[in-house]
Amino acid sequence: MTQTTNSQSRPTSALADAGVSIWLDDLSRERLTSGNLQQLVDERNVVGVTTNPSIFAAALSDGESYADQVSQLAASGADVESAVFEITTADVTDACDLFAPVAKRTDGVDGRVSIEVDPRLANDAAKTTAMAQQLAQKVNRGNAHIKIPATEAGLEPISATLAEGISVNVTLIFSLQRYREVINAFMVGLERAKEAGKDLSKIHSVASFFVSRVDAEVDKRLDAIGTDDAKALRGKAGIANARLAYQIYEEQFSTERWKTLADAGAKPQRPLWASTGVKNPDYPDTMYVTGLVAPNVVNTMPEKTLEAAADHAEVTGDTITGTYTEANNVLDQLQKIGVDYNDVVGQLETEGVDKFVKSWTELLETVQQALDNARR
Repeated sequence: MTQTTNSQSRPTSALADAGVSIWLDDLSRERLTSGNLQQLVDERNVVGVTTNPSIFAAALSDGESYADQVSQLAASGADVESAVFEITTADVTDACDLFAPVAKRTDGVDGRVSIEVDPRLANDAAKTTAMAQQLAQKVNRGNAHIKIPATEAGLEPISATLAEGISVNVTLIFSLQRYREVINAFMVGLERAKEAGKDLSKIHSVASFFVSRVDAEVDKRLDAIGTDDAKALRGKAGIANARLAYQIYEEQFSTERWKTLADAGAKPQRPLWASTGVKNPDYPDTMYVTGLVAPNVVNTMPEKTLEAAADHAEVTGDTITGTYTEANNVLDQLQKIGVDYNDVVGQLETEGVDKFVKSWTELLETVQQALDNARR
């Protein structure tokens, strides 16, 4: 009983009470088999998990937890692409089973586990759609999310995947304009699903809006400008951008178009704050947690940020609603001082895909080496 009381008195419980769903931005077989992930559910209010190629590359690099499966795959003659598919979907399936009670308790809103399509397909709509369907069929769990990058080419696969009744985590969103396009793609997908007779209440989605990477890039440009006015804007762009995204969420999910879908059982696509670990050690380690509290959002945290939040986050309730004028002023000041918003977010989207492709390549190399070793 004492353990439960302590966990419920933590700031993470206050975050949950304020409407923030805490998801862990990490997954490994070691977390699953050791009981660590279940412990985070029990003691840190964690109600979901996100993964990406970087996370799987890090998990596979230690290798020990995957040795038996790698040996079996090597013996069966599996190539590296199919081996990665089998290994990653196995972890996600097991995590979905672990979170099944949370999914049941929250009517599927939480208890979600995300797995990403091959990022090398980010600019190929047809192949992205096909892989999203393959992943959904393989994992075969109602609480899985298929992650699709929010590139321009990703918009149609987002709609097409949702239209099939498959839940989607739209990832790598940096710009407000792209976020509007993502919400439209979400609604298009649900409208198609409705026409096809799908149960809209079973289709879930989040829109992953990246935060700290915006500050990292903007701060670099502000430092290059070097004036006092520029320095005064450091560390403000990421939160301002995310708060304006929440304003868009409020607007778009109050329209007649949305009301028609909601009346048919649809649930809104929630904003998800991603990249919430601070990149600059001078900044408070919980700034992207406490500064982005509002109803119906997800904050997916690396474990370091989760532990910092559990230890000392000061949760004061909603810190987004009512901040939109101030947030717009931040972006206006950045533009006036010479930081081009569209250039920043465009660069970040390109770099985001490139980073995931690099991590995917590392993942393939790690698994290929493991397969080769197992066959010796």
